[in-house]
Amino acid sequence: MKLPKPPNLPEKPLKPNFFHGHRKPSRNRPIVHGGLFSNRQYLSRDPPKSNSQPNPAANRTPFDLRKWDPQSRPQPPPPPPPISISAASERLSPIARFVLDALRKNRNRWGPSVVSELNKLRRVTPSTVAEVLKAGNDAAVAAKFFHWAGKQKGYRHDFASYNAFAYCLNRTGNFRAADQLPELMDSQGRPPSEKQFEILIRMHADNKRGLRVYYVYEKMKKFGFKPSVFLYNRIMDALMKCGYFDLGLAVYEDFKEDGLVEERTTFMILVKGLCKAGRIEEMLEILQRMRDDLCKPDVFAYTAMIKTLVSEGNLDGSLRVWEEMRRDEVKPDVMAYGTLVMGLCKDGRVERGYELFVEMKEKEVLIDRDIYRVLIEGFVTGGKVRSACDLWEDLVGSGYIADLGIYNAVIKGLCTVKQVDKAYKLFQVAVEEELEPDFETLSPIMVAYVVMKRLTDFSDLLERIGEMGYPVADYLSQFFKLLCSDEEKRTMALDVFDVVKTKGHGSVSVYNILMDALYKMGNIEKSVSLLSEMKDSGFEPDSSSYSTAICCSVEKGEVQEACLYHEKITEMSCVPSIAAYLSLARGLSQIGEIDAVMLLVRECLGNVESGPMEFKYALRVCHVCKASSAEKVMEVLDEMKQEGVCISEVIYCAIISGMAKHGTIKAAREVFAELKRRKVMTEAEMVVYDEMLVEQTKKKTADLVLSGIKFFGLESKLRAKGCRILD
Repeated sequence: MKLPKPPNLPEKPLKPNFFHGHRKPSRNRPIVHGGLFSNRQYLSRDPPKSNSQPNPAANRTPFDLRKWDPQSRPQPPPPPPPISISAASERLSPIARFVLDALRKNRNRWGPSVVSELNKLRRVTPSTVAEVLKAGNDAAVAAKFFHWAGKQKGYRHDFASYNAFAYCLNRTGNFRAADQLPELMDSQGRPPSEKQFEILIRMHADNKRGLRVYYVYEKMKKFGFKPSVFLYNRIMDALMKCGYFDLGLAVYEDFKEDGLVEERTTFMILVKGLCKAGRIEEMLEILQRMRDDLCKPDVFAYTAMIKTLVSEGNLDGSLRVWEEMRRDEVKPDVMAYGTLVMGLCKDGRVERGYELFVEMKEKEVLIDRDIYRVLIEGFVTGGKVRSACDLWEDLVGSGYIADLGIYNAVIKGLCTVKQVDKAYKLFQVAVEEELEPDFETLSPIMVAYVVMKRLTDFSDLLERIGEMGYPVADYLSQFFKLLCSDEEKRTMALDVFDVVKTKGHGSVSVYNILMDALYKMGNIEKSVSLLSEMKDSGFEPDSSSYSTAICCSVEKGEVQEACLYHEKITEMSCVPSIAAYLSLARGLSQIGEIDAVMLLVRECLGNVESGPMEFKYALRVCHVCKASSAEKVMEVLDEMKQEGVCISEVIYCAIISGMAKHGTIKAAREVFAELKRRKVMTEAEMVVYDEMLVEQTKKKTADLVLSGIKFFGLESKLRAKGCRILD
């Protein structure tokens, strides 16, 4: 009989074995408690929670809907503490983590220290190499490690390690090196399989590298592999999507020579690619082959073709596909109708789109609100406002609520036929329906009031806009910009501005828009007077104001005044406009200020992100003059002509500056003579620029003499002899 155990003795722990459980847990090995017949529970790495910690769910106050504030946002929970070991690292094996740590300690640089660390490993398996390559992001280190692993005793790369190396090279942008892996595998005694080529093709296809896809395909054929139907489809799809349609058709010819049978996907890839290329006749031949060998295309296939053609702007081709769909007795769905109607309306074929709309009504096909919108916009653009209003009534009768785009289109149409009062009522309805009208809604009404000279109504509308909380100053700036963009309405802008000023709605941006409009109209005096009026009204001119003033001053011949405006812009730490730079440079060149012109050119190219080509070529001409060769200067000027850049006064100043500083007067005169022979420069201009060349050369020579005197310290001797040159 077995005696009971004394109560004071502790329980003897069971020895871990096959029945009672696994070995002792460790941090690097996910271990479970229990044996063969017990319930398994995963070990938790989180520390056990103390019982003294309060339970947040128990202390939470109950939610009261009456005290809920929809504007208040709950405080975001505090971020969790950082975890020392990342989730990706936990999924790696201990040996792979050791390799990555060795690389990380040496800042991901391969060297003797890394090799000495790796030599501590007893052996490296191909799965470990694949793990390390999947986690690496440095192609050079990955290649070194891959080569080091291949030299270990008894080691041989398998397909998984080669594939991981290919993915690593592609991930780091070294896809050309990844394409050489089949040759590497073959040289190391493991010929590649079709799977390796499929991986390369898939990588290039995902990154839209069509030519690389074809390159891998040709290499695949050299290794004696015939792609499967699935891989052929992948290759042709990549080539068609990248625009290499002829290569895609060439691959299709190889497909047929290999005796493979087309699938539905094969035909659809070819058809969509030819639709994208606009090769309708070839597409119809493929479509007929699909009917003969496989089946008729369904509504989804036809919809995909129509969508591709409409996106490419080929509406004639989409209508031919539509006729083919009718011939096959395929009933179009909502997507097919909507795609074609929207494409026709955007292309200006509203009548044809409306015929399809009527057909949809007869067949009781669900009509989307976007179809109503494009038809209404098309009728308004074509001047058929009555038809647009009828469609509006049909839209409301169908149970839809018009969106802001439809309101904008109808309001614009009513304003074009001078039905401004009805347009204003529609604006009020849009406000009542809380659609939040914007400037696109109001601009047709504002322009119509001005054209019809109803300035009182225009002023009342401004007051209403202000009462509704809209930004009146921004709307006025956009309105004057819209008004001044039309040459016929620029004169009306000044009358409107007089009304706006009386209401206290003037601004610097409006003044700038009017100054620029008057300058383009040739009314220079009025444009400059607006600058003075702006200052008298208490507004501070900005860089745009002074830029327009520079252009006006140069047109008046007051180059010194333009330079003063340029200095004011510089004092404001702003940059003049490109038009101001061009105008001031031409003005300075006309009065012979060669150095000032070149200084302005460098300043413009240093301040403006995309400077004028005229200035860029001016610096290039000045640089070419260092060779003192008229032929090289003429080569640059010929290139300018081919690029469509005009040879202006700035280029002549660049020739004079470059030749006076680096070349000779003779070379500069040869350039001017050649330009005169080509009738680019007139006789009078040649005489003027020749005098400027001589004066600039004298000036540069004098500067060199004075610099030499100062360099050798001869000033005191010259002054002792009574020379006053340096004074």
